[in-house]
Amino acid sequence: MNDLKLQEFYEASDETVIVLIVDDQPMIVEAVRRQLASEIDLKFHYCTDSTQAVIEAVRVKPTVILQDMVMPGLDGLSLIQEYRKNVPTRGIPIIALSVKEDPSVKSRAFEAGADDYLVKLPDPIELIARIRYHSRSFVTARRLDHTYRALRTSQQQLLDTNLTLQRAMGELKRLVNSDGLTEIANRRHFDEFLQAEWQTASRAGLEISLLMVDVDFFKRFNDSFGHLAGDDTLKKVAGAMRDAVEGESFLPARYGGEEFAVILPATSSVDAMTIAENLRKKVEALKIPHNSPEPTSVITVSIGIATMSPERTEDCKMLIDLADKGLYLAKRGGRNRVGVCPADGE
Repeated sequence: MNDLKLQEFYEASDETVIVLIVDDQPMIVEAVRRQLASEIDLKFHYCTDSTQAVIEAVRVKPTVILQDMVMPGLDGLSLIQEYRKNVPTRGIPIIALSVKEDPSVKSRAFEAGADDYLVKLPDPIELIARIRYHSRSFVTARRLDHTYRALRTSQQQLLDTNLTLQRAMGELKRLVNSDGLTEIANRRHFDEFLQAEWQTASRAGLEISLLMVDVDFFKRFNDSFGHLAGDDTLKKVAGAMRDAVEGESFLPARYGGEEFAVILPATSSVDAMTIAENLRKKVEALKIPHNSPEPTSVITVSIGIATMSPERTEDCKMLIDLADKGLYLAKRGGRNRVGVCPADGE
């Protein structure tokens, strides 16, 4: 039985005591019915066939079962065990009824799963008191169980909602920070990231390096091969950048047009040169045909490098200016190469 059906089974009125007596003697059943008749909030059901007892319990949803110990077919001990095996009836309080006060019978009844034991016919006041006690305990436990289930469901729904929201926020942040064409960081994210890493380097006394990357003769490429081919080339260059820049703290970005940049926190000029050369070679290895400066040329990039240990009073624009100067040196030197501008700018 699934949780929904089990919940439906337990959704009897919490204000009503529902008694099911299982006894093959109609006289006993009638006597108990009369004992309980004055209790207006108590509903009475009976079953005289032991083979139908569990089925009847599932049907009437009792809050207490009065179970005779000696019955033809299935005896009382076996029935108690059957109630405990069946999910819908597993938690229902069971008061065992016996014709005699026998400690051994009583012991076996409790071992089988009975909650209480009475010699029939019990005193009406005692019978009603015990029925109400066990019914109230059962209903209270059921309420707590329902509350716990509802709380657990609400918690899971909240977790699911938060997870969905986090994923949506993560995707939104990615979209906001990414260049739509190349899917690497955009200029906005570049500016924020550089400012944050510049301040970190300034506080910690660390070096920070920057690569400025420009696709050589890109305007001529667009004029010759078209803007769609140009866009495809920019995507491939961005892919080469991702392959060349493996550090988790590094940020490759599209700076604008055919110009790219790579922020390298805590990176020396020597390491920055190694990364820049690797990037330059990867782009050249793409072998994207170009007709400039020669008819057999391929797409290449020029890269400018700058490295600084920033002071608190300095601005990160100084690093960009130095990297731009390095890029100018690379272009003036013949393109498809790396240019380095020293921190003093000379």
